[in-house]
Amino acid sequence: MSLRYKSHPWHGIDIGTDAPEEINVFIEIVSSDTVKYEIDKVSGYLKIDRPQKFSNVCPALYGFIPRTYCGEIVASYAGQKAGIANLKGDGDPLDICVLTEKDIPRGDLLLKAIPIGGLRMIDQEEADDKIIAVLKDDLMYGQYDDLLTCPQSIVNRLKHYFLTYKNVPGEEAVKCHISAVYGKEEAHLVINKSQEDYIKRFGHMEEMIFDALFDV
Repeated sequence: MSLRYKSHPWHGIDIGTDAPEEINVFIEIVSSDTVKYEIDKVSGYLKIDRPQKFSNVCPALYGFIPRTYCGEIVASYAGQKAGIANLKGDGDPLDICVLTEKDIPRGDLLLKAIPIGGLRMIDQEEADDKIIAVLKDDLMYGQYDDLLTCPQSIVNRLKHYFLTYKNVPGEEAVKCHISAVYGKEEAHLVINKSQEDYIKRFGHMEEMIFDALFDV
């Protein structure tokens, strides 16, 4: 039977059988983009969120992990670790940056990535973790297996981007901060918690598809 419809990148693609050690990632933005692209949650198509007004260059491929969700479970964990009460999740799939030496010219694609750590980002009183990964089999970045042992220059570049990319000169800075940089084991934990949040919010996708096909 031929497929007639494109799978929704958030809901219709599996995270991967070897998750969280190796995961599927949907890429929305590459470093050369001068427009911020974002998945449309209803249709699954990539849409223009806003043109970049200033020279904010994302230092890595940027996207999200399918079938994850930043809800109560992720927020509770982030709040506990950061010492912040009543933190909320941002209601989006879990963000991820993928490091690679290759020049990928466009987004709207899938790839295999190896999570090596993350940034615990608090954005306007919401948990907004950024998982950091390397492209599977990447010749240069593939040697790094934990963000905590990566060169500090890599970490600093990622932190600087996320702390400044929403700011507009002459306007009040967006209230966000990174409370911690964590390694591979904690990244795996955050991914697992985001999967729990996804199931809590949307249910098991296989059961939903079965119900839809057979009108249960």
